[in-house]
Amino acid sequence: MRVVIQRVTKGSVAWDGQVETIGLGFVLLVGAGPDDDEAAVRRLADKVAELRVFADEAGKMNLSLIEVGGSALVVSQFTLFADMSRGRRPGFTGAGDPGRAEELYLAFASRLRERGIETKIGSFGSHMTVNIENDGPVTLVLSSDDWPTRV
Repeated sequence: MRVVIQRVTKGSVAWDGQVETIGLGFVLLVGAGPDDDEAAVRRLADKVAELRVFADEAGKMNLSLIEVGGSALVVSQFTLFADMSRGRRPGFTGAGDPGRAEELYLAFASRLRERGIETKIGSFGSHMTVNIENDGPVTLVLSSDDWPTRV
């Protein structure tokens, strides 16, 4: 499972006339691979919930999403599993089976909710427009597998 975390002052996702919006929090681009399971979902979602990347009263990155009462916007992103090692067109054979990937994506959002985080989601498999007002900018990447990025 791979997650790109963007700390935001606000974010939104739109598709087919629907829009989901959050204020302070994380926009999370989430992709599932063929070997991912519920243990990976739980591990990564818990890590996201507890990351201390929000400023405390001294301005130091010391507070978690839970501690600041922030929200999460979870957007499915199978392109995180793109293979760009050959040619100029990415291959996506490394992404998980769509049915299973959707289950894991929804489980990831559900786990954040279990942790007390207001969580909104996009539409799995839909063409979406994502707006991210990155704060900092702070962008982090988590992966439950080795993530080869060499080109």
